[in-house]
Amino acid sequence: MTPQGLFRAVLCALRRMRQSVSVLPLCAVAALCALHGLVTVTAQIQMPDAREMSGIPRPVTDLPDGVLSVRLIRGDLSNNIAGHPVELHFGGQVRTVNTDASGRAEFRDIPPGTTVQAVSVVDGERLESQAFPVQAQGGIRLLLVATDREKEKQKQAEAAAPAVSGQVVIGGESRIIIEHNEESVEVYYLLDVANTARAPVNPSTPFVVEMPPEAVGTSLLEGSSPLATAAGRRVTVSGPFPPGRTLVQIGTQLPVTGGTMEIAQTFPAVLDHVALIITKVGDMRLESAQIDRQQDMPANGRLYIAAAGGAVAAGQPLTLTLTGLPHHSVIPRRLAVSLAVAIAIAGAWLAMRSTDPGEQLAERKRLIARREKLFQDLVRLENEHRRGRIEDGRYQGRREELLASLELIYGALDSDDTTPEPAHRAAVTAPLDQLRAS
Repeated sequence: MTPQGLFRAVLCALRRMRQSVSVLPLCAVAALCALHGLVTVTAQIQMPDAREMSGIPRPVTDLPDGVLSVRLIRGDLSNNIAGHPVELHFGGQVRTVNTDASGRAEFRDIPPGTTVQAVSVVDGERLESQAFPVQAQGGIRLLLVATDREKEKQKQAEAAAPAVSGQVVIGGESRIIIEHNEESVEVYYLLDVANTARAPVNPSTPFVVEMPPEAVGTSLLEGSSPLATAAGRRVTVSGPFPPGRTLVQIGTQLPVTGGTMEIAQTFPAVLDHVALIITKVGDMRLESAQIDRQQDMPANGRLYIAAAGGAVAAGQPLTLTLTGLPHHSVIPRRLAVSLAVAIAIAGAWLAMRSTDPGEQLAERKRLIARREKLFQDLVRLENEHRRGRIEDGRYQGRREELLASLELIYGALDSDDTTPEPAHRAAVTAPLDQLRAS
């Protein structure tokens, strides 16, 4: 297949997915087709299921203006239906053309802007395209795909056979799509799990996909197999896997806390190849030892990173590093939360503390010990930052939290200063003042 043909085929299949994967913008999934421009990718991406393309109009430039070509097939692209009537409905009219040897029926001289719909009945099955307007420039191609009843019977018989032990692979049309939001990255794993056996298969190990610890909102997208269930960060597919394809489509969110994010994801079966699309924002970059081809691709007014790589073994992490991520500082929010919690605790302590001098002395000693611990944590944090062991974002956030907690503890100690403190209080407060001013 030519790269242009691959582009059109995948685009049509992904347009059909828009109904089942409604959270994905069409321009993002369409950009997956950009992989056709990368060396040898066409050999890795399989042809989409023809049924996913049925009835979807595709604007093309290889037909004269206003020409509509309808291809009629049974089951797959190798099984054309020749000499069969195809109807074009528009404006209360019906125009009928028989398909040629290649299964195509062409309609011409339709006024631009006219809304049309292609219809054909094959073995009692009514096939309809989407209703769409005829464009003034360029032509339109579409497929109408009839059910191959013999193959369907064969599939049903294979699915009813006793399950056997075996392996499945994640391949074919699997892809990963990453969308950047203001405070999170949305990751979509569209997994095409293939069982190439002629009987249902039970894998030797459970098919469980576990999202990273920081992931939130993990869920299955509409269109996933009913064998799949989501609970917390885990998605489990209960066997046996029927012959053919099992779709498992997962969505999750990863919080953005800085300009760099590492995504490490393992899969319970071999990932046949990596096909990745990322919505590019600003100076975002993708780095991964498992990606051997990538390029920026414009689509529908936006820019995407299209990337591809080889196979990834079961249990081996697919590691992707995103740099240059736009993000908002979380320090003000963390500081506000820390202050609110600390104030609440201090208020409760002041309201509930006993007037007994012994208890007051014990509480004061506890506050002093807590102060010493916080200051040690602050010194350790500064040393780690100087050695480059902690990134700036985490350093700043943790530093502000420690300073805020120290301020409150000093305030509580100052409100009840009749009991002596250790003589080295000045040695503690002086560095704190310096840190506060830095």
